[in-house]
Amino acid sequence: MRILITGANGMLANSVIKRFEGNELILTDVKDLDITDLDAVRKFVRDKKPEYIINCAAYTAVDKAEEAGEIVEKVNADGPGNLAIAAKENDAVLIHISTDYVFGGELDIDKYYKEDDPKAPVTAYGITKLHGEEQVSQNTDKYYIFRIAWLYGEGPNFVRTMLRLGEEKDELSVVADQHGSPTYAEDLANVIAKAIDKKIPYGVYHATNEGYTTWFDFTKAIFEYAGIDCKVNAVTTEKYIDMMKITQAKRPKNSQLSKEKLSAQGITIPQWEDALKRYLKAEGKM
Repeated sequence: MRILITGANGMLANSVIKRFEGNELILTDVKDLDITDLDAVRKFVRDKKPEYIINCAAYTAVDKAEEAGEIVEKVNADGPGNLAIAAKENDAVLIHISTDYVFGGELDIDKYYKEDDPKAPVTAYGITKLHGEEQVSQNTDKYYIFRIAWLYGEGPNFVRTMLRLGEEKDELSVVADQHGSPTYAEDLANVIAKAIDKKIPYGVYHATNEGYTTWFDFTKAIFEYAGIDCKVNAVTTEKYIDMMKITQAKRPKNSQLSKEKLSAQGITIPQWEDALKRYLKAEGKM
């Protein structure tokens, strides 16, 4: 297969590149291709003729997005829209990555979001990512949108930060009132590969690891599996913000995403605990 991967220097792209080794990969970052430039995207896709476009490019700094201005909309919405236009013109399939932040995050904790549930983003990041989904679906019929949350893998991420802090400190306070499912980049790359291989119906799918947790319980599991002796204190989001003296975009209290739609296509995703253990082993921490 001939595959164009945008945002090729990022965390997710690293896993996608490894998963699709052996195929003809066209790797780009912003210096190679500005996805916010429609003419440039059209020419690039026309010249390179990929069968698949996997868009790993995004503006993901949730807090900075609140003040960053139009660049967030350009990267998270116009960029995917441009790729969708070019994909349709060249009969390519677009694979786009979205987020739990397209939902309001206020669903009762004993429930989870399904793909077609009402969208109510409350942050600039979430709003622009929803606009990206809309531009993709409006500009091409051959697309997969995979919504994820709490992504970790190669490069800076929550797990690596906790491993470092756990070894430096005797005690940490971690938010315990935000619920969701971590997403191991390696597992997401496998989902993408299986979707292509199985030629599942086009559309939107949730693709976080199975099971649900909190940042607090996630941290406790990291320390337990890695053999780190560090006390973890549970705090509310409000208490954490007050303690750290930070300004923070609103975080979803409930990011739990149903994977029933994906499972119905014969694609299952490992439990988050299993994914975390595999990641820690790969990092040499277990």
